[in-house]
Amino acid sequence: MKAMSSSTRMLLSLVAGLAIGIGLAAAGPAWLASSIAIAEPIGNLWLDALRMTIVPLVFSLLVTGIASTATTASAGGLAARALLLFIAVMFVVGLFGQIVSAGFLSLWPIPAAAAEAMRAGAAASGSVVPGVAPLSDWLGAIIPTNPVKAAAEGDMLPLVIFALIFAFAVTRIKREYTKLLSDFFQAIVDAMLVIVHWVLWIGPVGVFALAFVVGARAGLAAAGALAHYLVLLSLVQVLLIVLIYPAAVLAARLPLRQFARAVLPAQAIATSRQSSLACLPAMVEAAQQLRLPAHVSAVVLPLAVSLFRITGPVANLAVVLYSASLFGIELSLPQMLTGAAIAVVMSLAAVGLPGQVSFFTSIVPICVVMGVPVGALPLLLAVETIPDIFRTIGNVTGDVAVTAVVARHA
Repeated sequence: MKAMSSSTRMLLSLVAGLAIGIGLAAAGPAWLASSIAIAEPIGNLWLDALRMTIVPLVFSLLVTGIASTATTASAGGLAARALLLFIAVMFVVGLFGQIVSAGFLSLWPIPAAAAEAMRAGAAASGSVVPGVAPLSDWLGAIIPTNPVKAAAEGDMLPLVIFALIFAFAVTRIKREYTKLLSDFFQAIVDAMLVIVHWVLWIGPVGVFALAFVVGARAGLAAAGALAHYLVLLSLVQVLLIVLIYPAAVLAARLPLRQFARAVLPAQAIATSRQSSLACLPAMVEAAQQLRLPAHVSAVVLPLAVSLFRITGPVANLAVVLYSASLFGIELSLPQMLTGAAIAVVMSLAAVGLPGQVSFFTSIVPICVVMGVPVGALPLLLAVETIPDIFRTIGNVTGDVAVTAVVARHA
């Protein structure tokens, strides 16, 4: 019998925790408060166990990712042009995702009772609203005078800036030293991923505890908050997928019907497998149907599958904006621009990571940089299975589209 996936176990734990918490809240036993007092620290400990891996994992991912990307770009002009296009498109769609998410939340705000439920049940260790420094102080702190201090205090923006500078410097030293440092940081990545997998293995316990607290404190309103979140995240991604079609038609000068017919098999595989890599053969076939030059698709398609996750910045920033709205935080334009930039960087750095791992490694740095609490993320992770379908569909559609654009201008 096939083992149940980690995401399925977390989803079932979420449902069970909410159901039991809601049921006990309705019954009102005398021991309900003591059970909440036991469950809450369990959920907090689980979140802390995930957060302890973020700084070393993010730094090491950036070093290895930038070194690999720089090597790829230097291998040929076609790859370099594709990488520049990937970065530009992901930054633009990141801003698009924030605008659409903010508009959605303005038109249909999180119900007050549901927001209170999520705030009440969010892991306490990640629910504190970080203070946002004035613009002058914020700009002055971008370059860390002490990177070790920035890492220790979890100041993600200066840490990311230093990691990027360090990573590019690594690519400019002797080749044997570059390989040595890349191997060293890759070993750190692998070790951190082992820890993360251990933490995710016991994830159903942490998710159950957090969901139980939410259900016990807020009743059915908690389910309403999660439903609101799922609609928001799915709608933003569906809108992006729809917009990829006219973008491909205009930028690559492809007939709409021809492009839609070519990408349909890859989208069907994406729906069932939720893996862009599994869709690569179907995307190669789509490129042939679109009569794209073989030498272009042979380079750009594998590169796009590895690096170009067009839904990554959109979905991740939508999660951050939902969390910001949940805690009543209004974001400024500099924060949104910075968030879009960090979302692109983290999307490129999270190459090859499982969805549950990349959810935290990609979103936590954005939250910290934008001054948004991370306490609600464990519950949002538990329902990620549904939005992940749209993530994969959007990614494979974007991969074929961007390959067609590069081919058109090659």
